[in-house]
Amino acid sequence: MSKTAFITGGTKGIGYGIAESLLNEGWKVGITGRSQQSVDEGLGNFDQKHKGSVTGYVCDVRDLKAQESVVQELVKKYGSLDLLVANAGLGHFASISEMTPEQWNETIDVNLTGVFNTLKAGLEPLKKSKGFFITLASLAGTNFFPKGAAYCASKFGLVGFTQAVMLDLREHDIRTSTIMPGSVATHFNGNVPDEKDAWKIQPEDIGAMVVHLTQLDSRTLPSKIEVRPSFPHKKGK
Repeated sequence: MSKTAFITGGTKGIGYGIAESLLNEGWKVGITGRSQQSVDEGLGNFDQKHKGSVTGYVCDVRDLKAQESVVQELVKKYGSLDLLVANAGLGHFASISEMTPEQWNETIDVNLTGVFNTLKAGLEPLKKSKGFFITLASLAGTNFFPKGAAYCASKFGLVGFTQAVMLDLREHDIRTSTIMPGSVATHFNGNVPDEKDAWKIQPEDIGAMVVHLTQLDSRTLPSKIEVRPSFPHKKGK
Protein backbone atom coordinates (compact mmCIF):
# COMPACT_ATOMS: atom_id res chain seq x y z
CA MET A 1 0.00 0.00 0.00
CA SER A 2 1.31 3.47 -0.88
CA LYS A 3 2.19 5.93 1.85
CA THR A 4 0.48 9.25 2.52
CA ALA A 5 1.91 12.70 3.25
CA PHE A 6 0.23 15.86 4.54
CA ILE A 7 1.98 19.10 3.52
CA THR A 8 0.87 22.51 4.75
CA GLY A 9 1.35 25.36 2.29
CA GLY A 10 1.74 22.85 -0.53
CA THR A 11 0.17 24.83 -3.37
CA LYS A 12 3.42 26.47 -4.53
CA GLY A 13 7.08 26.94 -3.69
CA ILE A 14 8.84 24.52 -1.37
CA GLY A 15 5.64 22.75 -0.35
CA TYR A 16 4.71 22.16 -3.97
CA GLY A 17 8.23 20.89 -4.74
CA ILE A 18 7.99 18.41 -1.87
CA ALA A 19 4.55 17.24 -2.97
CA GLU A 20 5.67 16.73 -6.56
CA SER A 21 8.76 14.78 -5.51
CA LEU A 22 6.71 12.47 -3.27
CA LEU A 23 4.08 11.93 -5.98
CA ASN A 24 6.83 10.89 -8.37
CA GLU A 25 7.80 8.24 -5.82
CA GLY A 26 4.25 6.86 -5.65
CA TRP A 27 3.03 8.62 -2.49
CA LYS A 28 -0.49 9.90 -1.90
CA VAL A 29 -0.41 13.56 -0.89
CA GLY A 30 -2.70 16.10 0.77
CA ILE A 31 -1.79 19.78 0.45
CA THR A 32 -3.27 22.90 2.00
CA GLY A 33 -3.58 26.51 0.97
CA ARG A 34 -5.26 29.53 2.56
CA SER A 35 -7.77 30.11 -0.25
CA GLN A 36 -9.76 28.00 -2.69
CA GLN A 37 -8.06 29.83 -5.55
CA SER A 38 -4.57 28.91 -4.35
CA VAL A 39 -5.62 25.28 -3.83
CA ASP A 40 -7.20 25.06 -7.28
CA GLU A 41 -4.17 26.63 -8.94
CA GLY A 42 -1.80 24.33 -7.08
CA LEU A 43 -3.72 21.19 -7.97
CA GLY A 44 -3.94 22.33 -11.59
CA ASN A 45 -0.15 22.44 -11.87
CA PHE A 46 0.42 18.77 -11.04
CA ASP A 47 0.96 16.35 -13.89
CA GLN A 48 -2.25 14.69 -15.07
CA LYS A 49 -0.92 11.27 -14.04
CA HIS A 50 -0.97 12.41 -10.38
CA LYS A 51 -4.53 13.73 -10.31
CA GLY A 52 -5.90 10.76 -8.37
CA SER A 53 -3.07 10.81 -5.85
CA VAL A 54 -3.20 14.40 -4.61
CA THR A 55 -5.97 16.22 -2.75
CA GLY A 56 -6.14 19.89 -1.81
CA TYR A 57 -7.79 21.51 1.20
CA VAL A 58 -8.43 25.11 2.20
CA CYS A 59 -6.95 25.47 5.67
CA ASP A 60 -5.33 28.15 7.82
CA VAL A 61 -2.63 26.57 9.98
CA ARG A 62 -3.61 28.92 12.82
CA ASP A 63 -6.87 26.97 13.13
CA LEU A 64 -6.22 23.71 15.00
CA LYS A 65 -9.70 22.31 14.44
CA ALA A 66 -9.46 22.97 10.71
CA GLN A 67 -6.17 21.05 10.54
CA GLU A 68 -7.65 18.20 12.55
CA SER A 69 -10.53 18.01 10.08
CA VAL A 70 -8.14 17.90 7.13
CA VAL A 71 -6.07 15.12 8.67
CA GLN A 72 -9.21 13.09 9.40
CA GLU A 73 -10.40 13.47 5.80
CA LEU A 74 -6.97 12.61 4.42
CA VAL A 75 -6.62 9.45 6.52
CA LYS A 76 -10.16 8.41 5.60
CA LYS A 77 -9.39 8.90 1.89
CA TYR A 78 -5.95 7.28 1.72
CA GLY A 79 -5.84 5.05 4.81
CA SER A 80 -2.87 6.39 6.77
CA LEU A 81 -0.62 9.33 7.57
CA ASP A 82 3.05 8.46 7.15
CA LEU A 83 4.67 11.88 6.70
CA LEU A 84 3.72 15.24 8.16
CA VAL A 85 5.44 18.29 6.63
CA ALA A 86 4.92 21.63 8.38
CA ASN A 87 5.89 23.97 5.57
CA ALA A 88 3.42 26.89 5.66
CA GLY A 89 5.05 30.16 6.61
CA LEU A 90 5.29 33.88 5.93
CA GLY A 91 7.55 36.82 6.63
CA HIS A 92 7.13 40.44 7.73
CA PHE A 93 10.38 42.38 7.60
CA ALA A 94 10.69 45.74 9.35
CA SER A 95 12.73 47.46 12.02
CA ILE A 96 11.33 47.17 15.53
CA SER A 97 10.20 50.81 15.39
CA GLU A 98 8.15 50.05 12.26
CA MET A 99 6.97 46.53 13.09
CA THR A 100 3.27 46.51 13.98
CA PRO A 101 1.76 44.23 16.63
CA GLU A 102 -0.37 42.70 13.87
CA GLN A 103 2.71 41.81 11.80
CA TRP A 104 4.46 40.36 14.83
CA ASN A 105 1.46 38.28 15.88
CA GLU A 106 0.80 36.93 12.38
CA THR A 107 4.44 35.88 11.93
CA ILE A 108 4.58 34.03 15.24
CA ASP A 109 1.08 32.57 14.88
CA VAL A 110 1.72 31.14 11.39
CA ASN A 111 5.40 30.18 11.57
CA LEU A 112 5.45 28.78 15.10
CA THR A 113 2.00 28.18 16.57
CA GLY A 114 0.82 26.93 13.18
CA VAL A 115 3.46 24.20 13.29
CA PHE A 116 2.38 23.22 16.80
CA ASN A 117 -1.16 22.90 15.44
CA THR A 118 0.00 20.79 12.50
CA LEU A 119 1.78 18.34 14.77
CA LYS A 120 -1.11 18.16 17.24
CA ALA A 121 -3.55 17.51 14.38
CA GLY A 122 -1.49 14.70 12.89
CA LEU A 123 0.09 13.18 15.98
CA GLU A 124 -2.18 10.19 16.62
CA PRO A 125 -2.20 8.82 13.04
CA LEU A 126 1.55 9.47 12.87
CA LYS A 127 2.00 7.34 15.99
CA LYS A 128 0.09 4.51 14.31
CA SER A 129 2.27 4.60 11.20
CA LYS A 130 5.52 5.27 13.10
CA GLY A 131 6.06 7.92 10.49
CA PHE A 132 8.10 11.07 9.91
CA PHE A 133 7.60 14.70 11.00
CA ILE A 134 9.49 17.40 9.08
CA THR A 135 9.47 21.16 9.62
CA LEU A 136 10.71 23.79 7.18
CA ALA A 137 12.68 26.31 9.17
CA SER A 138 15.38 28.57 7.72
CA LEU A 139 18.99 29.59 8.16
CA ALA A 140 17.30 32.55 9.86
CA GLY A 141 16.72 30.06 12.68
CA THR A 142 20.38 30.43 13.67
CA ASN A 143 21.41 33.67 11.93
CA PHE A 144 19.90 37.09 12.63
CA PHE A 145 19.74 40.15 10.39
CA PRO A 146 18.36 43.73 10.42
CA LYS A 147 14.57 44.03 10.09
CA GLY A 148 14.27 40.33 10.84
CA ALA A 149 13.10 40.44 14.47
CA ALA A 150 9.74 38.73 13.92
CA TYR A 151 10.91 36.28 11.28
CA CYS A 152 14.09 35.30 13.14
CA ALA A 153 12.18 34.90 16.39
CA SER A 154 9.70 32.57 14.69
CA LYS A 155 12.41 30.49 13.03
CA PHE A 156 14.70 30.36 16.07
CA GLY A 157 11.63 29.16 17.96
CA LEU A 158 10.76 26.63 15.26
CA VAL A 159 14.23 25.10 15.33
CA GLY A 160 14.05 24.78 19.12
CA PHE A 161 10.52 23.40 19.00
CA THR A 162 11.42 20.78 16.40
CA GLN A 163 14.55 19.62 18.20
CA ALA A 164 12.67 19.30 21.48
CA VAL A 165 9.72 17.38 20.04
CA MET A 166 12.20 15.18 18.19
CA LEU A 167 13.14 13.76 21.58
CA ASP A 168 9.47 13.32 22.52
CA LEU A 169 8.45 11.71 19.24
CA ARG A 170 11.41 9.36 19.22
CA GLU A 171 9.71 7.56 22.10
CA HIS A 172 6.90 6.68 19.64
CA ASP A 173 9.29 5.60 16.86
CA ILE A 174 8.51 8.78 14.93
CA ARG A 175 11.51 10.39 13.29
CA THR A 176 11.73 14.20 13.23
CA SER A 177 13.86 16.55 11.14
CA THR A 178 14.00 20.27 10.54
CA ILE A 179 15.30 21.52 7.18
CA MET A 180 16.88 24.97 7.25
CA PRO A 181 17.25 26.37 3.73
CA GLY A 182 19.04 29.49 2.67
CA SER A 183 17.96 31.27 -0.52
CA VAL A 184 15.24 29.32 -2.37
CA ALA A 185 13.62 30.26 -5.69
CA THR A 186 10.03 30.73 -4.51
CA HIS A 187 7.30 33.39 -4.37
CA PHE A 188 8.23 34.16 -0.76
CA ASN A 189 7.88 37.82 0.25
CA GLY A 190 6.59 38.87 -3.18
CA ASN A 191 9.42 37.40 -5.26
CA VAL A 192 8.51 36.08 -8.71
CA PRO A 193 10.91 33.23 -9.56
CA ASP A 194 12.59 33.54 -12.98
CA GLU A 195 16.03 33.17 -14.56
CA LYS A 196 17.52 35.56 -11.99
CA ASP A 197 16.90 32.88 -9.35
CA ALA A 198 18.74 30.08 -11.16
CA TRP A 199 21.61 30.24 -8.65
CA LYS A 200 19.28 29.59 -5.72
CA ILE A 201 18.13 26.29 -4.22
CA GLN A 202 15.12 25.08 -6.21
CA PRO A 203 11.93 23.73 -4.59
CA GLU A 204 12.52 20.33 -6.17
CA ASP A 205 15.90 20.20 -4.40
CA ILE A 206 14.13 20.35 -1.06
CA GLY A 207 11.65 17.78 -2.37
CA ALA A 208 14.48 15.40 -3.22
CA MET A 209 15.89 15.90 0.27
CA VAL A 210 12.57 14.98 1.88
CA VAL A 211 12.30 11.85 -0.26
CA HIS A 212 15.82 10.87 0.74
CA LEU A 213 15.03 11.35 4.43
CA THR A 214 12.04 9.04 4.20
CA GLN A 215 14.15 6.39 2.49
CA LEU A 216 16.90 6.26 5.09
CA ASP A 217 17.02 3.25 7.36
CA SER A 218 14.86 3.84 10.43
CA ARG A 219 17.93 3.64 12.68
CA THR A 220 19.24 6.87 11.12
CA LEU A 221 17.92 10.32 12.07
CA PRO A 222 19.36 13.54 10.53
CA SER A 223 17.58 15.80 13.01
CA LYS A 224 18.72 19.20 11.70
CA ILE A 225 19.81 19.96 8.14
CA GLU A 226 21.25 23.27 6.94
CA VAL A 227 21.22 23.73 3.17
CA ARG A 228 22.70 26.60 1.15
CA PRO A 229 23.17 27.48 -2.53
CA SER A 230 26.44 25.95 -3.69
CA PHE A 231 27.58 28.96 -5.75
CA PRO A 232 26.21 32.23 -4.34
CA HIS A 233 28.94 34.10 -6.24
CA LYS A 234 27.07 33.26 -9.47
CA LYS A 235 24.17 35.55 -8.64
CA GLY A 236 22.74 37.14 -11.76
CA LYS A 237 24.80 34.96 -14.13
